Amino acid sequence: MLLTITYTGQNTQDISYLLYKNPHRPQVFELNHGKAYVFYPEISDNRTTAALLLDIDPIDLARGKADSSTSGLFDYVNDRPYVSSSFLSTAISKVFGTAMSGRADAHQALSDSPLNLTATVTMLPCKGEQDKLHSVFQPLGYTVIYEAFTSDEAFPSWGESKYVNLTISGNVRLRDLLKHLYVLIPVFDRQKHYWVGPDEVEKLLRIGEDWLPNHPERAYITGRYLHRRRGLINLAYERLTLADNIHSGDNSINVHGDTVMHSHISGEVATPSHTPDPLPHITEKETAPNLNTQRLSSVIAVLKTHNAKRVIDIGCGEGNLLRQLAKERQFTQITGTDVSHMALERASTRLKLDHASDTMRERIQLFQGSLTYKDSRFAGYDAACVIEVIEHLDMSRLEAFQRVLFEFAKPPMVVLTTPNKEYNEKYEGLHPDTLRHGDHRFEYTRTEFHEWATQIAERHGYTVQFSDIGEADEHLGAPTQMGVFIINQAAS
Repeated sequence: MLLTITYTGQNTQDISYLLYKNPHRPQVFELNHGKAYVFYPEISDNRTTAALLLDIDPIDLARGKADSSTSGLFDYVNDRPYVSSSFLSTAISKVFGTAMSGRADAHQALSDSPLNLTATVTMLPCKGEQDKLHSVFQPLGYTVIYEAFTSDEAFPSWGESKYVNLTISGNVRLRDLLKHLYVLIPVFDRQKHYWVGPDEVEKLLRIGEDWLPNHPERAYITGRYLHRRRGLINLAYERLTLADNIHSGDNSINVHGDTVMHSHISGEVATPSHTPDPLPHITEKETAPNLNTQRLSSVIAVLKTHNAKRVIDIGCGEGNLLRQLAKERQFTQITGTDVSHMALERASTRLKLDHASDTMRERIQLFQGSLTYKDSRFAGYDAACVIEVIEHLDMSRLEAFQRVLFEFAKPPMVVLTTPNKEYNEKYEGLHPDTLRHGDHRFEYTRTEFHEWATQIAERHGYTVQFSDIGEADEHLGAPTQMGVFIINQAAS
């Protein structure tokens, strides 16, 4: 795998001072699974190129790996030694770590200045996502060019290769270029050669602090960098949203406020929490209170109107709705359930249940459960809330969800919200047919949602009323749509 960085302008050899690498002497660095070589293919006053070449040993990768002696040739025959991956990111950090920090001693002014830089990354895995190269790198100030290939010219039916040679150019500081590459190379490769744990959240937020919070693809970047580990993603989202609020003077707008947790019970990615998502920048038409606040207020208003006292929040996440319910004396029993144990722990912390009185702990309860499996604990409430949840389910699992809630639990009232797909047109950075969140399996238009909800109501003995949440567009509707299901007396 090969990375080259070219500096064009005046006195371009000075880039060697920023990289702390002598342009006239190739250097070798030992890595855990191979070696890294640094050399300069071209040196002149107006154009200098530094190259980082990795030589990864596939046998060394498999040595000591569990079951490597029985798992076949894949341990030894794969693309890991040849493609730009997390190995390259690790090498960037080790070989150019001082340059990433921005420290340049006598050449600090050059380090602090934007330079005319071009970076080329060879053989970057990017199967079917070439458009993401533009949406990820262009907001950072780069011109993006990539070279694609056919898998095999002798077999055109095999289609396009999943690898591209990527070139990005821009007037940027060297430290920023290295940080962008460090984070984004493994985002496209989708694999990491090391365990992704909580320290990776800290690393991502530290390296991305200057650019990630306001990036229109921050959900995509965060999810991929953290290897789709939902607990870590939720933690990063919370920190990113806080950073965005601080940066913008707490005037940032969150579109729909749901974060997905990973199911520790069924393996599904299906239960969101009511916390703001990192989403593409949106127009200034949405002003405080933000959409998530409006949504929760609307839900509580409906519950109070129908005099619900015992309420269960299915997919409660970190407890945003629960905390609002707890402020209202009308709600005498408040229960939250989620498939994520980590989310429930955070909900408990935010509700301060460890230090709450016995009365409060009797009033508010949390338990782990999946909304696609029959559970007697879901029954016995005046109302069930399902807020920004269904769009995270595969459509093939909606039938199971319907039966669990409307047939088996059968609460007198169900309050359900979901995004209005039509409104996505209002959000800058969302392409046609793009979903609002990277983990949404689908999003309903108003007609689709009405038809789906009406069928459920007719099948299970409910009536359903619809309302909009958020500022409505004359033609596109509102950003959130809500269905309120009331059970027919004959069916109760």
